[in-house]
Amino acid sequence: MGRDRLDTVSIANRGLNYGDGVFETMRVHRGALPLWPQHLARLREGAGRLGIAVPDVDFIEARIADMVSAVDAGVLKLLLTRGEGGRGYAPPADAVPTWMLSLQPLPEVLAGLRVHPCETRLSMQAALAGIKHCNRLEQVLGRAEAVRAGCDEGLMQDLAGNPVCATSANLLVLRDGRWRTPAVETCGVAGVLRAWLLAQDLVEVAAVPPEGLADADALALCNAVRGILPMRALGAREWSPHQATDELQARLAMAYPMFQHAGSKP
Repeated sequence: MGRDRLDTVSIANRGLNYGDGVFETMRVHRGALPLWPQHLARLREGAGRLGIAVPDVDFIEARIADMVSAVDAGVLKLLLTRGEGGRGYAPPADAVPTWMLSLQPLPEVLAGLRVHPCETRLSMQAALAGIKHCNRLEQVLGRAEAVRAGCDEGLMQDLAGNPVCATSANLLVLRDGRWRTPAVETCGVAGVLRAWLLAQDLVEVAAVPPEGLADADALALCNAVRGILPMRALGAREWSPHQATDELQARLAMAYPMFQHAGSKP
């Protein structure tokens, strides 16, 4: 398998066997990826932490353009694994990275999310925190809980019981007129849309204790595919639509018109 090829997955692929890889899930808008620079930066960060070489970026961008140039709206996933290796956890020194692209339609739109408080907790591992590595079993279990509860998403906590994020989105908490988001230094994913909100000083990083959600003025989720999604309910607690959420969505849509509509179902 060469670094400049689009490959299918071998049974010996370490991404399949051990989750040894990273991925990015990106919004396609009018034949382009508006947030590609941010996704590429996170891809490089994650691959660097795992010691996986990123294939030639010019080649990847050319293949992306081939795939999305005629697509008005969709979701593009880029998966990068360490490649093939023998049995055992030790990374082969000569492994050649494998990367793949897949294109899916956009999720359907929802006006507000019903979120299930998950029993499954996020393990705390600073070496993996923030990056989108391929071991997502905690999120798989959390989303399965949400589906069984008849909800749209699942809210996940760390081992100490502090709210961190949803299974596939970052958490935004409005209190006293200011949006806050939990830190992701020990667990959770550093979302590219979360990073944009922080850079624009629209959100700040702050600890959110377990009791800090029920009395919040509003809750929302955000990710780079669906934008900002107002949370209608968390368990039995419900919230009415809030003007601050509308304003935050409007600020995002001014910068990225692809998010001008209300949120989408996960």
